[in-house]
Amino acid sequence: MSRIGERKLTIPEGVTIIVNDNNVAIKGPKGELNYQFSNLISVEVIDNCVVTKQIKPSKKANMMQGTTNSLINNMIIGVSTGFSKGLEAVGVGYRFNVSGNKITISAGYSHPVIIEAPSDLSVTSESNTEITIHGIDKQKVSEFAANVRKVRVPEPYKGKGIRYKDEHVRRKEGKKAA
Repeated sequence: MSRIGERKLTIPEGVTIIVNDNNVAIKGPKGELNYQFSNLISVEVIDNCVVTKQIKPSKKANMMQGTTNSLINNMIIGVSTGFSKGLEAVGVGYRFNVSGNKITISAGYSHPVIIEAPSDLSVTSESNTEITIHGIDKQKVSEFAANVRKVRVPEPYKGKGIRYKDEHVRRKEGKKAA
């Protein structure tokens, strides 16, 4: 039995959910998201709650029920409040420069790295070493943050690199002098 799939998702004020065949359209104050779910499950809106049910119980249907429930929950949160992911650059000379939808990253290379943000995401700069990525789609926000982090992954000896705001980098001890 899927525990995540059985939970009822309450719909907040200002959010509308439309279910057609195997498609869910969720509209809220921040925007609109669509999801095409599996034909092994059904999605129903009952008493201002979203319920996912298995049409014919099986292992695959059980997995898809939990997945669909989580994705719909993320979509509801996204269109109502949105998602954000913070990044910080740690190291001498490591910094971000945000202009429009372009991020210029100085991360110890001989050249600056320029990354263009997708049109549905916004990037704000708190300081020259910290940026925050905002959007309504959790997957897109996380994927873009991971791509920015990939420019210079934090190394374990000095801790230099681009890391998430809440990330802890495990430090290693260097070689001992003989």
